[in-house]
Amino acid sequence: MDFEVGSICAGKVTGITKFGAFVTIAPGKSGLVHISEIASSYVSDVREHLTEGQEITVKIIGIDQTGRMNLSMKSAVPVPMSVSPRRPPQPKQATSVSEPSFEDKLKRFMQDSDNKMSGVKQYSDKKGARRRGR
Repeated sequence: MDFEVGSICAGKVTGITKFGAFVTIAPGKSGLVHISEIASSYVSDVREHLTEGQEITVKIIGIDQTGRMNLSMKSAVPVPMSVSPRRPPQPKQATSVSEPSFEDKLKRFMQDSDNKMSGVKQYSDKKGARRRGR
């Protein structure tokens, strides 16, 4: 079988590390499924999603000059129509409490920032005065 980028293959998990899983797709041919390519959601521990000996479907997403293959589980399975990576914008419902405008939010942010910076400056001025012996 010819292995090229974009091919979808069945494989068997042969090893699990903290950064991914090694998968054998044919005798003598194996590759790595990086932790970021295991699922569409955040994966903190590979062992929560895979076990050694498990049969999985992978897509070849890269082959380097030495012949090592980069594999992906999340690219091998089409995304269902009901689950899309981006939610379409929802129409805003009228509410009795009006949300502040961008300008109001920016003004409040700038005031808070100025207050915090003045507090930091006063603290650093006092600290510097103590070091100079005043």
